[in-house]
Amino acid sequence: MEIKKEVIALDRNLHELVSSIEILDAISPINYKQQKAEFFDSRFTQEPNFVYKEKALDAFALKRKLFNLPVESLEDEDLVALYSGVISSYIDKIDQVASIGSSDFIYDSFRYYGEPSEKDLRNAAFVLHLPIEQKPDETLLSASEIEAYLRQFAVKHGYEHSVKLDDNMIANALVSGTTVKINTQAKVKKMDMDALAHHELGVHLATTLNGRNQPLRVLSLGCPANTKTQEGLAILSEYMAGCLTLGRLRHLALRVMAVKSMIKEKSFRTTFLLLKEEFNASDEQAFTITARVYRGGGFTKDYVYLRGFHEMLNAYETSTYFNNLLCGKTAIEYLPIINNLVNKGYLLPPKFITPAFATPQVSDKIQMFIAHAIK
Repeated sequence: MEIKKEVIALDRNLHELVSSIEILDAISPINYKQQKAEFFDSRFTQEPNFVYKEKALDAFALKRKLFNLPVESLEDEDLVALYSGVISSYIDKIDQVASIGSSDFIYDSFRYYGEPSEKDLRNAAFVLHLPIEQKPDETLLSASEIEAYLRQFAVKHGYEHSVKLDDNMIANALVSGTTVKINTQAKVKKMDMDALAHHELGVHLATTLNGRNQPLRVLSLGCPANTKTQEGLAILSEYMAGCLTLGRLRHLALRVMAVKSMIKEKSFRTTFLLLKEEFNASDEQAFTITARVYRGGGFTKDYVYLRGFHEMLNAYETSTYFNNLLCGKTAIEYLPIINNLVNKGYLLPPKFITPAFATPQVSDKIQMFIAHAIK
């Protein structure tokens, strides 16, 4: 199918306007290691004061340009629905970036990601009450070993990639564009390294590459509020690869509790001590999770992982054309529209299929029971 030049022009203009907006990079504290050291030195009494990169963003001018894009000229109702949604979503994201470090940021975060529901809190409580099997201490693998493993995984599956070591990260690893960033301080178990590869490369990098492979760039930008679906797919990938441990699920459940505490208490120390004293998180784990939800001024994103996992497991088992969720940075709510656009030729089926979806390895019946008990 030949796509009309008006569609291509609007798609390119939209991409040019907003492709540089990256919320996770913008809310990464530039003084994370220093503030962590001071918090521990103060015996958990000194509230961290995170600092962020300066923003060069004229929010009003950018939003005006987005609203002026001639979406109504697209004619096709599926295209209109997709582009209208993406533009509205970026309006919210622009407000988030503009308010980083201010008291307004948490409210912009609510608007974009929402907050944990009672159902989310019940799911988290269920996971946190599950007994953990005590295993002998495993050898922890270093950042250089993680780098070698992730490079090997990427090459095996034909993923375009580069690797960058970063000494000021909160996460152990993450994908930004086609760059795999690895925390120089990261230390993980072998099973966790497998999970990291399937999560970051098998989903996040694969959907990035699939989005770039599209004739239209809109799925490189992402469907509205695509985080729940993308992170849900990534956790599902860990599960289908047979490396989603109870410890990992507990970590995700702790994030839900941390977001709830952050909203209610608005005290870094209180949230940290809640995770440490009530839920037996280690000092390192409690600090990392707490820093994630307080960065920017109150970031509610982290509660969506458990919810997203439940929704993606259900979609995997029931949805027609499930793999079209890998076409780019998609959202489950837009799957019918994406299916239509693939059928019409505006979008291509995904080139890269998440390895764990193509060849599932899950066989542990206890894992299967727990996964399906999360509602």
